[in-house]
Amino acid sequence: MLHPQAKLLLDLIERNNIPPTHTLSPEDARRWYRERRALSQPAPPAVAETKDMQAESKHGPVPLRLVRPAGSAASDILPVLVYFHGGGWVIGDLDTHDTLCRELANGSGCAVVAVDYRMGPEHRFPAAVDDCIAATYWVQRQAAALGLDATRMAVGGDSAGGNLAAVVCIAARDAGDLPLKFQLLIYPATDMRRIAPSHTTNGQGYLLTSDTMTYFHDNYIDDPKHDLDWRASPLLHPDLSRLPRAFVLTAGYDPLRDEGLQYSQRLSESGTRCSHICFERQIHGFVPMGRVIDEANTAVQLCAGQVKLALST
Repeated sequence: MLHPQAKLLLDLIERNNIPPTHTLSPEDARRWYRERRALSQPAPPAVAETKDMQAESKHGPVPLRLVRPAGSAASDILPVLVYFHGGGWVIGDLDTHDTLCRELANGSGCAVVAVDYRMGPEHRFPAAVDDCIAATYWVQRQAAALGLDATRMAVGGDSAGGNLAAVVCIAARDAGDLPLKFQLLIYPATDMRRIAPSHTTNGQGYLLTSDTMTYFHDNYIDDPKHDLDWRASPLLHPDLSRLPRAFVLTAGYDPLRDEGLQYSQRLSESGTRCSHICFERQIHGFVPMGRVIDEANTAVQLCAGQVKLALST
């Protein structure tokens, strides 16, 4: 059954006539996302340091934000999680996910580098992929100067960001020069075809709808054949072996639930270590919503613990 707090949130959205994302222009959707985050997200916790930086991609500069956890010293050499925000490859930025990145840093004792990759419709696939790969390599190269341990690196993300994290891991494995130790995939999109059963069973009424999924897809993908490209649909890559250990988190009332489970199963069947957990009563996008959904705080603590475990040695 749907968690009462998730239902209350959905009812509140309906009563206040908050427009669905797919009815807005990308510019208005981004503004709405930034403005309404304060209603559901906890206050940003204190950390030891934040620093805005930029990496270089073939498409130009990529803004980054480094977060060092509370209690760490400037001289500490920290493991690092490179994090890609969610938002359907169309909305979201460093600020919309700042609280979550701070929570993950404090909970894991690791540094977090958030990546503000290019998005559609201004920058179509594969610009986001290119930016995320370039940013991860940049962090590796600059690790010593930033007080980070390049031998203890992970990638992670939620929704579209989970998709990008999975793709970065495959690209890094194939290149052979970017050893990653862990991938944190929070309700990841893994199949652009959107054919898993949960796209039908959860396609209406649970915040992320099939209409909004189509909106995100069409603002990111401009050629139907790209749906079959593993850089858009990592589930379709023929070889998911020899990838970093994974933790996949899904939500029971999420259109993306089944493709997250399918990706977990493919990883395990391919010999990649993978753990999967489903918050059965939750909706897509719940993890940053700790102000209004208690299980969100549990999920963040769980994710941070998995990062800490994976990067502790």
